[in-house]
Amino acid sequence: MQLTRAADYGVRVMMALAGMPPGERVSLQVLTRETGAPESFLSKVLQSLAQASLIASRRGQGGGFEIAPAGREASIRTIVEAVDGPIGLNVCLCEGKECQRKVWCPAHPVWAEAQRAMFSVLERTRMQDLAEMGATNQFTIVAAACLQSAGPVTANS
Repeated sequence: MQLTRAADYGVRVMMALAGMPPGERVSLQVLTRETGAPESFLSKVLQSLAQASLIASRRGQGGGFEIAPAGREASIRTIVEAVDGPIGLNVCLCEGKECQRKVWCPAHPVWAEAQRAMFSVLERTRMQDLAEMGATNQFTIVAAACLQSAGPVTANS
């Protein structure tokens, strides 16, 4: 299974918004630059996230997009399903779908275990946690670049 491009952009935009102070809004153009997503495509992703009440949008001067409190606490699974709908590793695991082979198929328990494991990882990973990891990673990269440009540190420095 591979996530769609829309789901990937949804996670990217939610990480960007979660990294901002509460109540701060940002424009579509800034989010496009932050995520690397085409503007027209990202606007559709943002509509899905707004319909799921994970972000809020405001038009006009001072408008833009901001993360909702529920969005900060949202898991990756919540984001992906807001954009793409329910995740199913195989049709036999999708709600509302019946698989005649499920009862006797030796692969069914394997698919079910794999899906549970995937859901476990996606559910325990929250947007706020990812935003904090991203900020730490950026600090580490900037600090390393500063140290490298300053040259070696000696005892006489």
